[in-house]
Amino acid sequence: MSESAPVPVGLSTASVWPLRAGAAFELAADLGYDGVEVMVWADPISQDVSAIRRWSRRTGMPVLSIHSPSLLITQRIWSPDPEVRLRRSVDAALELGARTVVVHPPFRWQRRYGDAFGDLVDELEDASGVDVAVENMFKVRPPGGSRDARVSAFRPSIDPTDVGFRHYTLDLSHSAAARMDALALADRMGAGLSHVHLADGTGIPKDEHLIPGHGGQPCAELLEKLVSDGFSGQVVLEVNTRHATGAASRARALAEALLFARLHLGQ
Repeated sequence: MSESAPVPVGLSTASVWPLRAGAAFELAADLGYDGVEVMVWADPISQDVSAIRRWSRRTGMPVLSIHSPSLLITQRIWSPDPEVRLRRSVDAALELGARTVVVHPPFRWQRRYGDAFGDLVDELEDASGVDVAVENMFKVRPPGGSRDARVSAFRPSIDPTDVGFRHYTLDLSHSAAARMDALALADRMGAGLSHVHLADGTGIPKDEHLIPGHGGQPCAELLEKLVSDGFSGQVVLEVNTRHATGAASRARALAEALLFARLHLGQ
């Protein structure tokens, strides 16, 4: 990018699982990332704003974004009420100086939350100035279903552009699992695309979160498109290193992911 500032490249704390969030801050600093996205989940550190702030100051890594506890396994973290969880995520972002909160669309059974979701997102953005970036999801194969059978757990769909929001997160592992054209999705998101979860996938109905370049997604093409379009958001590596054989193996994988991102962002 010749005139605008380089796109920040962050590391998600989910990328070091099963290690805790502190390890992500340390690795991000050691490898030269620009900051960290905190996935709020079972890790006690991820739920504790004061603890996150200490890790940020200790490593010099800013918190770029907060991933609201939207997963099935995080439905009782902070509160069983999804509205409360999203509000707390925005509060955490404000306290930590993060510009973005990533959130999944409502589950189909969250009727009250789903009915009010669009208005809630608008209200939180207006009041806080934080981007609440709604993420694209994917259908899954039902138990006992055929190889090509897919069902969605989200309302109204896995594609947030079907509703329309001010800000979006584009996740390339999710687009792979959904067999969705990521570049076309980016076009539909348009100027609302403010956050990218950079990862890869092979197209199986599973959230693989491979290192970019290890699957079939147009990771390089998307990053180059972001540059040509004057993208002013953030790119976060949300990759799976749980099979790493040790600290050196995990560090190599995350260094490769960062190098891929910087190369195709022209950095």
